[in-house]
Amino acid sequence: MREAAEAASAPILEISGARATIRLNRPKHLNRLQSEDLGDLMRLFDRIEADPAIRVLVLTGTGRAFSAGYDLNSVADRATSEKEQQSAGSAFEVVVNRLEDLGVPTICRLNGGVYGGATDLALACDFRIGVDTAEMFMPAARLGLHYYKSGIARYVSRLGVDNAKTLFLTAQKITAPEMLRIGYLTSMVPVEALDEEVDRLAAILAGNAPLAMRGMKRAINEFARGKLDEEAADRRHRESMRSAEIKEGIKAFAEKRPPKF
Repeated sequence: MREAAEAASAPILEISGARATIRLNRPKHLNRLQSEDLGDLMRLFDRIEADPAIRVLVLTGTGRAFSAGYDLNSVADRATSEKEQQSAGSAFEVVVNRLEDLGVPTICRLNGGVYGGATDLALACDFRIGVDTAEMFMPAARLGLHYYKSGIARYVSRLGVDNAKTLFLTAQKITAPEMLRIGYLTSMVPVEALDEEVDRLAAILAGNAPLAMRGMKRAINEFARGKLDEEAADRRHRESMRSAEIKEGIKAFAEKRPPKF
């Protein structure tokens, strides 16, 4: 991916065929998210969700870091009451949860370090491909911040109780090999191989049956939360057995060709 050296801006959407890319674009501040970026991200997610031609989303950053997270100083400066502070903080949580619930499969292209709330933003993606020089840390305990509950739940369900405690309670930085070991990274690659690996996975996801993937992604996320909608999952399973997707999939398998969904 070519990363233009351009002025800081709101997140940028790029669409190429079946792939959409959202690029965080405040490189001088390590792509730290401002409060105004949150509404922009929600609108981009809605646009992607509404376009049936888009089969996969890649989330990445400009420059040497993926993101330094959410700008807590801007929350403190703008919020003069407890109610406003809660609203500002919950707005970020809403964005992360919306990303996790997107129907299309999502890949976080971790072009560098990931810090604070951005660690949860990346964790909300289905896959995380990172460079071998990446690092991460969650400084909540050092800042005196009790993290929001859905973020803690995501850490526990994705990384396990012990790893979640280590990351949240020690607030220590870990490197890419450790991120891979604990399951934070799906794969780790040299920087020169990052785009090739992202492209490879994006092509696989874009070529699979979109309705089947959407339904299974939803079920997997619900299982992880301990809140499976069994009736809806059973209904999606039954519908898939008589869908146009399964007919094409079986036909393509018999004809030894890639399916065309």
